[in-house]
Amino acid sequence: MSILLETKEELLKRMDISSITVERVVVGIFFTGVKLSTGHGGMCATPVKAIPAAVCCPSSAKEMPFSGKMEGRSIEWILDQLDSTHILLKTIAIAALNALSAMEFEKGGYEIDNETDSFDTVELHKDSTVVVVGALVPIIRKALQAECELYILEKDPSTLKRQELEHFVEADRFKEVVPKATHLIITGTTLINDTLDGLLAAAPEDADIIVTGPTSSMIPDVFFRSKVKKLGGDIVKKPDECLDILSEAGSGYHLFGKSTEKILIQRN
Repeated sequence: MSILLETKEELLKRMDISSITVERVVVGIFFTGVKLSTGHGGMCATPVKAIPAAVCCPSSAKEMPFSGKMEGRSIEWILDQLDSTHILLKTIAIAALNALSAMEFEKGGYEIDNETDSFDTVELHKDSTVVVVGALVPIIRKALQAECELYILEKDPSTLKRQELEHFVEADRFKEVVPKATHLIITGTTLINDTLDGLLAAAPEDADIIVTGPTSSMIPDVFFRSKVKKLGGDIVKKPDECLDILSEAGSGYHLFGKSTEKILIQRN
């Protein structure tokens, strides 16, 4: 079972979701947001590049077959879309899973750091071997400054600058570089394209492994059982304000520290 589906099962063991429905959904350019009937919100990166067929009305309708029909749906139905072949439905389901996780965080039981960015916990030196999955600029910059061995796994090399392209490795070659990593920093969007589980399976047990980003803003239990040392995310503190911004093509710069708050959870 994938990390996503295991996390869903972990949450369902802990809470009764039978009366919870979806109050609002916004699929923005950069992030997708969900607000539940409980008042809790969650986000997920919007995989715009994964829907190239959505260029005209008929093909767009296939990508999102339930437009205008999401409000009032049960959270159970939404969570069932975590393994949907419709990528936008899966994205909405991940955002809903993050909203449920926000509910769980309110109960306590986790040491949540709201002051530290996950990238700031990475200590690099020349002997480090860093594998970055996704165009995570802060950690790429840090690795370049440390002059350590660096590999960047990215599906779209056009997102990388000339200096960064020297370290580019095609994503499907991950088994060649991930086993070498002393530090493995993974974007949470790997949860959307189902590549996270394979990356973690190939990683050394003793590597410093971080999964981070708004998409991975969920309870960390299953991640920590799968070699992850640190999980970074973003809690939606003001769901309506957050979704209003997303509906106007807002990005992280419009959200973080305002309607959302960064979190870091580390494995003991």
